[in-house]
Amino acid sequence: MEGTTYPPKISLAAARVNAGLLQEAAAAMLHVTAETLRNWETGKTVPTYDKVIEICALYNYPADYIFFGKRSL
Repeated sequence: MEGTTYPPKISLAAARVNAGLLQEAAAAMLHVTAETLRNWETGKTVPTYDKVIEICALYNYPADYIFFGKRSL
């Protein structure tokens, strides 16, 4: 659509950094361990749908524009 701008698709880690959060702080706010968040960010595992909603709210970035890894496709 003309005149419509969309945010760039970025990695989960980039979304966290753009939100100004360290991994440990973001993990605590999401009620998961830093290891769990690290696994999501590296694509080793994928967060549940409920956690994706929490992540998007915390990072203030839409899910459609966060790359959650190959397993999420």
